[in-house]
Amino acid sequence: MIEFQNVKKRYESKKQTVEALKGIDLIVEKGDIFGVVGYSGAGKSTLIRLVNLLERPSEGEILVNGKALTSLKPKDLRAEKKKIGMIFQHFNLLNSKTVFDNVAMPLILSGTPVKEIQTRVNELLEFVGLLGKAKNYPEQLSGGQKQRIGIARALATNPSILLCDEATSALDPQTTSAVLQLLKKVNQEYNITILLITHEMSVIREICNKVAVMEGGRIVEQGPVFDVFAKPQTEIAQNFVRTVIHDEIPKSFKSQAAGNPIIWKINFIGANSGKPLLSTVAKQFDVDLNVLSANISEIQETPFGNLIIEVTGEESEIKKAYDYIQAENILVQEVRIHE
Repeated sequence: MIEFQNVKKRYESKKQTVEALKGIDLIVEKGDIFGVVGYSGAGKSTLIRLVNLLERPSEGEILVNGKALTSLKPKDLRAEKKKIGMIFQHFNLLNSKTVFDNVAMPLILSGTPVKEIQTRVNELLEFVGLLGKAKNYPEQLSGGQKQRIGIARALATNPSILLCDEATSALDPQTTSAVLQLLKKVNQEYNITILLITHEMSVIREICNKVAVMEGGRIVEQGPVFDVFAKPQTEIAQNFVRTVIHDEIPKSFKSQAAGNPIIWKINFIGANSGKPLLSTVAKQFDVDLNVLSANISEIQETPFGNLIIEVTGEESEIKKAYDYIQAENILVQEVRIHE
């Protein structure tokens, strides 16, 4: 588990003081794949580097597996940091070393016996699907292969936590998906807690179970991924969600709409996405439904759909239809074209 307790980070120079983090409270539970999303300058890179003390907090405390790393003696700190692996945006591989030696480096530095190194490195290369590349050099690998080697190296010391610093932002979409699936495999098969930072909401959607949204050095929204996708509370979270789930009222409808029509935004999750909701509502209630926008996405292999519909009819019938949808445990909310 990782816990941030009112953590602040300042960078000071003679000319100015920059507050990178302004009081972070955050808990990452064991077994989570926890994503932190934000634009450049939000403070997310600083946040993740505090976990393994690549940066030290100016105020507050960070507990890793119940221990405050800043309070540990050097020997104890080294032991705890072995339990935290990290992968980087630009791989950080040693170009003069073979793939095997890159993966083995943490084990060599910790004095692991040669025979154990051989066994562990081969096991990890097989796990990431690159056992046949052991004698190659990084320059002979694709970007996706380099990141797989980075993941294997991060796993060498059997960590309980894996930190991912924009691990897929240098990769094309297809390779990104493959690397994310590998990270999910790491989480499931090795029971490793993953904390990742990204500026891409598609990454959050694909593998995370929880998410925190950062802006200006603060966490402005956090919670289970389904909750944040279904009903984002802040403008920045709404903007991020819209990059992967297009749930805006079409501009053409807005420009042509007279008065203030009744618009419903409906979200479906899991089995609800297969229900013939609109036809059922239209048959049971005296309302007309005009679909303005509709799409189905997936969040962690679970269908997530959304509809935007215009509803017309008598006020009493519209209310009955609205109440019926709510009773079906489907999220529905009325939205306005003109506030």
